[in-house]
Amino acid sequence: MFTGIIEELGEVVEWNPTADAGRLTIRGPLVVSDARHGDSISVSGVCLTIVDRGEDWFTADVMAETMAMSTLTAPSPGDRVNLERAAQVGDRLGGHIVQGHIDGTSRLLTIVEGQAWRVLRFTLSPELAPLVAGKGSIAVDGVSLTVSAVGDDWFEVSLIPETLAVTTLGLKAAGDEVNIETDILARHVARLMSVTESSSTNGRSES
Repeated sequence: MFTGIIEELGEVVEWNPTADAGRLTIRGPLVVSDARHGDSISVSGVCLTIVDRGEDWFTADVMAETMAMSTLTAPSPGDRVNLERAAQVGDRLGGHIVQGHIDGTSRLLTIVEGQAWRVLRFTLSPELAPLVAGKGSIAVDGVSLTVSAVGDDWFEVSLIPETLAVTTLGLKAAGDEVNIETDILARHVARLMSVTESSSTNGRSES
């Protein structure tokens, strides 16, 4: 479990693809400072498990499903990634509850510069649109953000200078893909409503 508060900008060191997976090595001195084998690290919003580590790096396996759902398809050495260690019980929840189980990717459509902020507009797929609400929470590349505006097929977030400086979102250009994770509460409510509607429909058909 994570909070969406990025601790460090990491750097891809090596990517070794296999037939149906890949092994990723990332440099991140802070997040490995107290890490152990088997610990979870959020890599641009994707929860990965440490299988090896050194003084300033760690290695994790990336499954085919993760590659298909995320931007971790073929990372290149030098690529920057957002890193966050798993939250500890008793920590302040500065962002929101983030699982590291992303829903998929979105494409950056437009960037609007303000005097003290930057507004980014992203695509929003039809299946995820009901899970995104104005003033609600969303994780973009693992960063906990508030939805500032939302439409039928897009959503916007407004970024302060601090977020632009300490995360990869400050490096994004129109057309770039990002990982997104909708709010866990919205997911459960949508599932509950789906099951309730299905049960109601089945009940009417049987009667």
